[in-house]
Order: sequence, then structure tokens, then C-alpha cells
Amino acid sequence: MKIFTSILIFLAVALIIFNITMLDFSQPLEGKSAVALIGVGASFCAVLILLIFRISKKIEEKTKGHY
Repeated sequence: MKIFTSILIFLAVALIIFNITMLDFSQPLEGKSAVALIGVGASFCAVLILLIFRISKKIEEKTKGHY
């Protein structure tokens, strides 16, 4: 599971970088730039969710033997 989440985090970071290159900083909320901005936000959320999932799995492993 750790490898799978690492791959997904890498892909989400790659999407963030790609979408940042698509942004038009003079008009960030118009046309394709708005779609790229939404993509950056969605990818950032995906990274956060995956990191929270990974931390929760570590906590689960540590508390598994204490019941």
C-alpha cells in the first residue's frame, strides 16, 4: 500500500507542476487558465488526502497490538 500511495502522490505532484505551466498569471480566472487553477487545487487536495491516509495507516499499525 505504501508503494501505491507513493505513486499516486508522485502523479498528483506531476499534475500540479503541469497545471502550473498551463496557468496564465495575467488572467488566472479566464479560459483554460481557470481549468488549470482548478486542477492545481484538486491535485493539492489529493496529495493532502493521500498523506492523511498514509499517516492513519501508520497510527493503525502502532495501535494494533495494544488491544
